[in-house]
Formats: sequence, C-alpha cells, structure tokens
Amino acid sequence: QVQLVESGGGLVQARGSLRLSCAASGDIFRLRTMGWYRQAPGNQREYVAGLPTGGSAQYLDSVKGRCTIWRDNAKNSVYLEMTSLKPEDTAVYYCVAMVGSSWYWGQGTQVTVSS
Repeated sequence: QVQLVESGGGLVQARGSLRLSCAASGDIFRLRTMGWYRQAPGNQREYVAGLPTGGSAQYLDSVKGRCTIWRDNAKNSVYLEMTSLKPEDTAVYYCVAMVGSSWYWGQGTQVTVSS
C-alpha cells in the first residue's frame, strides 16, 4: 500500500502564494510520477502539474508561469509552489503518485483564494 499525506493548503488573498507538500510512504519502490490534481466545486478534477522520475515537469495551461513543481526524491516528496493566485484557483488539491502501474491519491487539501 501507498500513503500520500498532503499539507500546506489554506486561505490566501488573490495575488498571494502557497506551497503544497506531499510525502509518500509505504510500498513506493517503483515510484514513478508524482503530481497534483485539483477539483473545484461543481467541476471535474483536473490535472495541475506532474513530474515523472527523471523527467520534465508538465503543467495545466492556466497555471503555467505561476506554479512550480519539484520533488525531493530522498524524502519521497513532491511540492507545488503556487504564486499570483487567483480566485479561480480555489479547489481541493490532491497529491497523486504512480507506483508501478497503479495510481494513488492523497486525501486532498483545501486551497481558497479570496478576491
């Protein structure tokens, strides 16, 4: 089993910044990709950013230039720095990890951006 624990969400004013963190534990020997999804009320979950092991970061078009994803492989962790936040970034953010051929999800952390 794989466990993902997120932290770092909260309430922030528009144009502010937040950093999300996610630590993976358990059977993660074949950890491949780590990343982030989000889901706003009434919307489907959408891919925000991902970073494969040894690969390049990918971003949702609407967050390019405002978000940076990176990993600390020694800590089996992934981070998402979000800047210039907008009210439309308000959502529950989920950490995801691909281990082998299986995907795992964290419990989610709320990010609320006030105008």
